[in-house]
Amino acid sequence: MKTRLAFFILLTAFSMRSAMAQAGGELRFCLHSEPKTFNPLMAEDDSSEAIRYLTGGVLVRLNRQTQQLEPELATAWKISDQGKTITFHLRSNLHFSDGTAFTADDVAYTVKQLMDPALHSPVGDEFRAGTGAVQTRVIKKDQVSITFPAPISGMDKLFDQVAILSAQSPKKEMAVLGPYYVADNKAGAYLLLKRNPNYWKHDAAGRQLPYVETVHIDIQQNRDIEMLRLTRGEIDFINSIDPEYYDKVSSTNAAMANDAGVSLDSEQMWFNQVPGSPLSSYKKAWFTSTNFRRAISESINRADLSRIAFRGHARPAVGPISPGNKFWFNSSLQPHPFDQKSALQRLSQDGFRFNDGVLRDRDGHAVEFSIITNAGNKYRERMATMIQQDLSGIGIKVNVVTLDFPSLIERITRTFDYEACILGLMNNDLDPNSQMNVWLSSSDNHQWNPSQKTPATAWEAEIDKIMHAQASSLDLKTRKQLIDRLQEIAWQQEPFIYLVNKNALSAVSPSLRNAHPVVLNPQVYWNIDQLSLGSEIARNR
Repeated sequence: MKTRLAFFILLTAFSMRSAMAQAGGELRFCLHSEPKTFNPLMAEDDSSEAIRYLTGGVLVRLNRQTQQLEPELATAWKISDQGKTITFHLRSNLHFSDGTAFTADDVAYTVKQLMDPALHSPVGDEFRAGTGAVQTRVIKKDQVSITFPAPISGMDKLFDQVAILSAQSPKKEMAVLGPYYVADNKAGAYLLLKRNPNYWKHDAAGRQLPYVETVHIDIQQNRDIEMLRLTRGEIDFINSIDPEYYDKVSSTNAAMANDAGVSLDSEQMWFNQVPGSPLSSYKKAWFTSTNFRRAISESINRADLSRIAFRGHARPAVGPISPGNKFWFNSSLQPHPFDQKSALQRLSQDGFRFNDGVLRDRDGHAVEFSIITNAGNKYRERMATMIQQDLSGIGIKVNVVTLDFPSLIERITRTFDYEACILGLMNNDLDPNSQMNVWLSSSDNHQWNPSQKTPATAWEAEIDKIMHAQASSLDLKTRKQLIDRLQEIAWQQEPFIYLVNKNALSAVSPSLRNAHPVVLNPQVYWNIDQLSLGSEIARNR
């Protein structure tokens, strides 16, 4: 009886909260550039991806808060045929925004477009496994199977990015299954989204979602103006802000500032290990030494980088997987400690000697190198300067060189005329497959020594085997064990010296209800159909 009563009270409370959500009004925010496309299969830039998320209906959705996959247009799915086939069972009696019926034919049509080599959808790239055509079979009106030429690890999660197109609608990609549709677009100025009258979701009280009637999105490149508009109440949130803006918001209205915790993004430093680079042979010997890289790592005070460079809105990094990635992070690993005594002991094993404040190698060369980073990125410039100061503590002279981005890319990808580099990795995908192009030794993005014909080291050969094995495994436990081992090797060898993981920061007006910012994109509007506006704001818009 007590259990029934508790459940009834909980359900009633939830229903009352849903009933209190203010329907109507206009949600307002900014994008920093106009979308390059409204075709969700061609979305590659941030703005196009934002519109896809707001308008596109997907078969499954990765819950940005729990990081678990949930049913959407599909009620159930099953992977079979050794990871090559996925079968979806679809919701019945759904319609696109223009009234066109949704059936399995639309899923088959979308997959055909997704994998069309003439279209070359960037969204489809992660589905391209093996050679041969993708086969789709409409089993019933509400059931469809898709067979790929080779197994795809984590295949079901990839469909979170695939917005379903209508095979029949004359409006083509403008007919959508998501909570909103594009009603107006003034190039370079704004977009207006209106509530999809055929959206299938309802709240616990039975009211159709989304709550907000329209979404007005201004194109605003200037971050200062965007911040001013937020403080004036002209927009309702800023999806992502940097630490300086966060502190400005916090100082004027602490209730607006949101720090969701550590994100998936990392900042890292690496040394040039390319055999054919124009570096002197003794520097190549330094940079290819694990002891040297580990010593440099131990001589960097990551806690200070987090506290000073990022104003406390970052944490010392461990490796290629952020702690923000709940499932895949290897929790047995810890950030390398700041320990310059241990660093000098490691260096002595390679014949380095520290005398009179100068570190020299076994042949008497004073240890000196340059770190390049992109000009204008104040956080990386600060980190480089702080690392310069830290390494002086073990007798190393560091020169900091800032370059415009094209020049930096030229050096690290073509001429290899550099010694060390600091850059970041933005990672919006939880699955480690997204880092395949970084860790395979044959990859162009294997930054410290790209495009190797054969692995240069035994540990790189082991990583190659790990990445191929996890990509072909359908057993999640096996994949987890393999990725844990990858993280261990990266921690031991430090081809990338991981510095910090930045926090996911955003600014949200108190008038926006049901907002719960998270670390995954989109940070603020991941639950767009649940957001609502305070009654006064809703009435005045």
